[in-house]
Amino acid sequence: MAIPVQARSGNVGDRTWAWVTAIFGGLLLVVAGLILLELGRVAAPAWSHIGIVKFLFSSDWDPVQEKFGALPFIYGTLVTSAVALAIALPVSVGLALFLSEMGPRSLRTPVAYAIEVLAAIPSVIYGLWGLFVMVPWLRSPVEPFLAKTLGFLPFFQGPPIGLGYLAAGVILALMILPTVASVTIEVLKTVPPALKEGALALGATRWESIRIAVLPYARPGIIGASLLGLGRALGETMAVTMVIGNSPEIHASLFAPGYTLPAVIANEFAEATGDVHVGALAALGLVLFGITLILNAIARILVEAVARGPRGARA
Repeated sequence: MAIPVQARSGNVGDRTWAWVTAIFGGLLLVVAGLILLELGRVAAPAWSHIGIVKFLFSSDWDPVQEKFGALPFIYGTLVTSAVALAIALPVSVGLALFLSEMGPRSLRTPVAYAIEVLAAIPSVIYGLWGLFVMVPWLRSPVEPFLAKTLGFLPFFQGPPIGLGYLAAGVILALMILPTVASVTIEVLKTVPPALKEGALALGATRWESIRIAVLPYARPGIIGASLLGLGRALGETMAVTMVIGNSPEIHASLFAPGYTLPAVIANEFAEATGDVHVGALAALGLVLFGITLILNAIARILVEAVARGPRGARA
């Protein structure tokens, strides 16, 4: 592993510190690599028995007959995460703008504290609240209202049972809201005051200065914050398991029950007996790892983009 020229030419303490930090950074890569290798080793019987393409694009999940298809779980994971992001992103941006631009100082501290409390609540508590409070609320009156007003869309058709993609999406929205809001607040703090002052000097109102100066500058960072929240939503297990219905089927309606990758792994791993079944669950873990890795890489790129600022902004 290469050490910077400055570290090589420095004193013994600098060189030692550079090597220590480099080792720590390399250990993270080693751990990630070991996780991938172990998951690949355990998943090998499933890959050889089913085939990678059939596993990824098949909808059958029958452990008794050793038929395993990951598509319903991939679909459920992506749908619930998309619903969560669609709900959490506008609320998080609004909270961030309130705390950094619009809100009175007397309310900023209580609201910021409430966001921190949401981040500290265990996922099982979210699941219990969702099961006993939110699911009955969705069953009546929310889902009947959505079916009545938006029933012409396939997303809002079917019986209002409460459990399903919509319930899981709402729970995930509450869980990722603190992450998205906190990162968005830090991004908004990087906006140069000169941009807002220039907009106000040209006659813009406070909202117009936010719309034409603040939000365009912070857009890459807001996108990065949303992807970080999406990464957490993809991997959430307990709360989603309690409210999604755990049905390995694909439905267009958000009212229908479904399944996610983390939920099926948590539910079936302790009961899996055959090598193929265990391998299929490990293969689901690999799929989830890959999706999360891609999203984190995209988020990293966007965070670096907001650190540089838009083209010409620092000229």
